[in-house]
Amino acid sequence: MIPFDLFQRAAVRFADRIALEAPDGSAMRFSELAARTDALAAAIQDRIPAGSGRIGLCATNSTDHVLALLAILASGRAWVPLNPRNGKGELEAVLTLARPDAILCADDCRDRLPDWNEGPVIRVSAVPDGPAGPSIDDWMKSHHGRRPARPLPDLSEVQAVKFTSGSSGKPKGVLQSYRCWNTHAVSIAHAFGFTAEDRFLAAAPITHGTSCFLLPVLSAGGAIVIPERPKPGPLLEAFAERGVTGSYMTPTMIYNLLAEPGATDRAYPAMRHLIYSGAPMRVEQIRETLAVFPGALETSYGQAEAPQIISYLRGAEMADPAAQGSVGQPGPLTRIGILGPDRAEVMPGEVGEIAVRGDLLSSGYIGNPEAQAETFVDGWLLTGDLGRFDETGRLWIEGRKKEVIISGGFNVYPGEVENALGGHPAVLECTVFGIEDPKWGESVQAAVQLRDGATAEEAEIIAFVKKTLDSVKAPKRIHFLDDLPRNAVGKVMRRDAKALILERAS
Repeated sequence: MIPFDLFQRAAVRFADRIALEAPDGSAMRFSELAARTDALAAAIQDRIPAGSGRIGLCATNSTDHVLALLAILASGRAWVPLNPRNGKGELEAVLTLARPDAILCADDCRDRLPDWNEGPVIRVSAVPDGPAGPSIDDWMKSHHGRRPARPLPDLSEVQAVKFTSGSSGKPKGVLQSYRCWNTHAVSIAHAFGFTAEDRFLAAAPITHGTSCFLLPVLSAGGAIVIPERPKPGPLLEAFAERGVTGSYMTPTMIYNLLAEPGATDRAYPAMRHLIYSGAPMRVEQIRETLAVFPGALETSYGQAEAPQIISYLRGAEMADPAAQGSVGQPGPLTRIGILGPDRAEVMPGEVGEIAVRGDLLSSGYIGNPEAQAETFVDGWLLTGDLGRFDETGRLWIEGRKKEVIISGGFNVYPGEVENALGGHPAVLECTVFGIEDPKWGESVQAAVQLRDGATAEEAEIIAFVKKTLDSVKAPKRIHFLDDLPRNAVGKVMRRDAKALILERAS
């Protein structure tokens, strides 16, 4: 089996059901989406020489984006997602490493691409006055009614090349195999129990976490719904008026939803899968979210090296205060170990490095043997995250291994301090880091973004943290920022926040 088989089987079983819905409400049934996907995949096989076997795809979320991604999978090529929110320099680095045979690019994203002379650029979502060149519409017309040759790859071959977020340094190109994709798609489908009644809103970029949910939802006969815009207002409108039952978002996106005027005054009765990942969510904000979306908030934990899902927590468990803040139980096809300094597994309750093994693991990195040797060891993926299991088998993430602060001889985990800071009613988001200090070795400091209209003093927030944490763990300084630095998918960048504070102090 290859990942595309999940969609192909669903297209037969659910031929007359809606598979894909555009912002204006127009929709494609499974039978139509399958026919268009087949035509484009056949054209890709005919017209794009298979050099590296990879195809880049640069587009914002749209029905054409979903169609093009499915066609790349059906053609037997490897998908290279290109996030148009990234700068040209970042995209150039991705293209230099991945070296795709061609790029499918939306007309409204063409100006984001760096100069590219190593293969054709095919237009997606073409507009009348757009760039010259062939479009996927042209190719689907020329290959109407045709089906692609069925790929029969070895499951260790590459299905996608995804790039890490760069939160811990320069982004790395991760080689995700067919086996990896089969495992994450089946694991997600099993874990979250999607059905033919689900309508999943593509809110976060398809180039990132949302892509992991496309095949699981479609394989169950559910529909992918494209929002008008990925902004709080249109997203809430879709939840309330378009019968949306689920979506994947970063915590920041959810915070922005809750801050939208009128958000908490509406009802969203259809919502049952509001899945967050990419960063922790503090207990106070989990409870705020549950007040608006009761029973719907869920979470999953994964990395590009082991894509959704290493672990997960369903809505029924999230309602238990004892589970809030954890990332739940191991995924159905995943083994998780908490490793000590000697790489032996530690006891429940002890903190160590989270390590993962199983068919979910990617094959490694493009052109980075040093990072590969450090990360993939003795069958384990060393995630770089610190965590612990509690007595119920739930996994808790304590922070990044390289970001542990040693202050006064004590290990301070940034996540623990961030959770305490987040309990203050004025704090919207925060990030904690260590600054070199002659007395403490490292001084615990925090960059804080306050809620709109809220005020707070540094001493007040530090005193608040000391009510729940030992004073050695409490921040010595609070730095107030109007906006915390983020990457292209909205993840708070601890490294950049620290650099900004150091720059201000110099």
